[in-house]
Amino acid sequence: MNAPRIAIVGGTGAVGRTMLQLIEERGLPVSGLRLMASERSAGRTVEALGRTVVVEDLATADFTGTDIAFFSAGTPISARWAAKAAGAGALVV
Repeated sequence: MNAPRIAIVGGTGAVGRTMLQLIEERGLPVSGLRLMASERSAGRTVEALGRTVVVEDLATADFTGTDIAFFSAGTPISARWAAKAAGAGALVV
């Protein structure tokens, strides 16, 4: 099985950063990493899993090609965007 392509919605917040830390500490294989957040955080860069990741604006994000989407942006945001991720074929957590 190939390593999954992962998206973390809310990836710049405390819970999203903890998810990244746990993925790294446990050595989980990841073939692609996307971080999505509000327009305010979009464009920032985050060092994670040995790479530099540019934070995407969730409002314009396309989940195509994402295998697993972790949502840590709070209930209203998750409720609004989880269906979009699932519709694109991602397993939503």
